[in-house]
Amino acid sequence: MKFFEKPATYVGEVNINVTDLDQSLPFYEHVIGFNVLEQTDRKAVLTADGETPLLTLEQPADVLPKEGRTTGLFHFAILLPSRADLSAFLRHVANSGAQLGASDHLVSEALYLNDPDGNGIEVYHDRPAIEWNWSDGQVSMSTEPLDAKSLLAESDQEWAGLPDKTVMGHIHLHVANLQNTEKFYVDGLDFQVVTNYPGALFTSTGNYHHHIGLNIWNGENAPAPTENRAGLNWYSLIFPDKQSREEKVKNLEHIGTEVKQVNDAYIVKDPSKNEIHLLLAD
Repeated sequence: MKFFEKPATYVGEVNINVTDLDQSLPFYEHVIGFNVLEQTDRKAVLTADGETPLLTLEQPADVLPKEGRTTGLFHFAILLPSRADLSAFLRHVANSGAQLGASDHLVSEALYLNDPDGNGIEVYHDRPAIEWNWSDGQVSMSTEPLDAKSLLAESDQEWAGLPDKTVMGHIHLHVANLQNTEKFYVDGLDFQVVTNYPGALFTSTGNYHHHIGLNIWNGENAPAPTENRAGLNWYSLIFPDKQSREEKVKNLEHIGTEVKQVNDAYIVKDPSKNEIHLLLAD
């Protein structure tokens, strides 16, 4: 049996394009429960605790709708502190009329919905790590029906927005090829493959069930989306210390990845052109 370990490298913030900020922002505030940290005419930085950016919405000039059958965002996943919080969210989002999916992944219980542009969102809570089943370095995950009745019975609390301790739990990406993707994330960024799934890999650090999911469900060798499309701009990975980040930068350069330094961030793209900002923990 393994247990979640700290410090780990984890997903910090996700930045996406939307076609209409005035339409998307109410959805993220009133349906999902974010608060606005900063806002301009074409950009909104969203937070749960009033301090930490978790999601940024941008509306570029001449923005185009989300493009199908490409690499990029499958979903980003918002991790709630407790099952009671997910219970309150389920009751709230069901009353909102939003179209909802749901799954039990053994390690977690999850709800799924899309924003007005079709950007995928997961909202979930983790079962205690002591209940996760590990064998030969792999954690058991599945996609089973969610027991919504049990979840709703967990709590009668009213939804009051995302709790302060909400974090960006993981991100799941469409990629073009699993072999070169695995090389980038495992040999370059030192993530571990913790679950193999048909057409997908799930990777993590610190024995988490997964920080990054990677799939070819949009087709082998799917192209990257054209510019100015709704969808993923970039996401950040937070490293526990400078030495750890420098080691991963050297690994990436060793396998032929271009690494750019911009202010305090290193910026890289995986083989499917998904952009990643490598940052340090505060």
